[in-house]
Amino acid sequence: MVVTTSESSMFVLPLTVAIAAALGCSAILAMLLKTGLAWRLATDIPNERSLHERPTPRVGGWGVVPAVLIAVFALAPSLWLIAACTIFLAAVSQIDDRRGLSARVRFAAHFAAVGLLLAVYHASVAWWILVALSVLLTWLVNLYNFMDGADGLAGGMAAFGFSGYAIAASAAHGPGSDLALACAATAGAAAGFLAYNFHPARIFLGDAGSIPLGFLAGAFGFWGWRSGLWPIWFPAMCFSPFIADASVTLCRRLIRGEKFWRAHREHYYQRMVRSGLGHARTALYSYILMCVGIMLAVFALGHSAAVQWGAIIAWAVVLVAAGAAIDLRWRRFQAAGRANGDVNVQI
Repeated sequence: MVVTTSESSMFVLPLTVAIAAALGCSAILAMLLKTGLAWRLATDIPNERSLHERPTPRVGGWGVVPAVLIAVFALAPSLWLIAACTIFLAAVSQIDDRRGLSARVRFAAHFAAVGLLLAVYHASVAWWILVALSVLLTWLVNLYNFMDGADGLAGGMAAFGFSGYAIAASAAHGPGSDLALACAATAGAAAGFLAYNFHPARIFLGDAGSIPLGFLAGAFGFWGWRSGLWPIWFPAMCFSPFIADASVTLCRRLIRGEKFWRAHREHYYQRMVRSGLGHARTALYSYILMCVGIMLAVFALGHSAAVQWGAIIAWAVVLVAAGAAIDLRWRRFQAAGRANGDVNVQI
């Protein structure tokens, strides 16, 4: 997709919305920290599966979600149902952050939101495609939560991923105007949160932030595909680092007969942190991967189907290679740990 100078004005309003959302989210989070309310709303207590060592407020959603919702209701009214489902998921997730909910209750809420989205915004496709979409969208909601475990990672994925959505939707002119503004607001809000979440994190996203962001990634992606703004592969490619990491880890755990919803430290990003890269370098390397994938996806949109398939295949090879490199580093780290008698590398 090539953007000329004469077309650059179409990005001015989305950029303005993104900046406003970033400032709004940042202001809310600053207030929560300054008043101490952040600690009373929800606090993450480290355990043996955590990558962190000190209690940290899980209130990122309290800044991200309001900033996004205000923008959607004010500037993108056609997306009101997506905003309403986001409110519902944020409320359920806040209860989970505070008191804890069973996996059955959480998954039921996620399925309900996704089911309502697909029922109201019906796409003219075969029923089995809708069933597959409901499963995939529900998985996206949950995988975003699973991937929220390292400083700066989930916030960065949201800032870059939704920026990719916003650029593609803006370039579509009229049909994508509402979606462009909503995605720009989400990217901006994520950036505002990232100011407090990059290592060393002062605030975590929490379920009330990660679950709505996962839903918005799927819902906005579905809306763009349904509206003819982009092919079905585009949303998946924009969020491919998260999708690949969480999906491969899920498959591995299912093969071993483990309960995938339970806390663990087997994600690729967790192994990167634990094998010596740390939170900051893990986030920065991930940002590079995210940016390259999103730029490739946006570029491929403006080209033939052959070029698009070439981009998808090439990017899949890159992700496989990155995963293999992390696996190799992890095996070497484990071997060194065993040689030194460190049993913690197995946990």
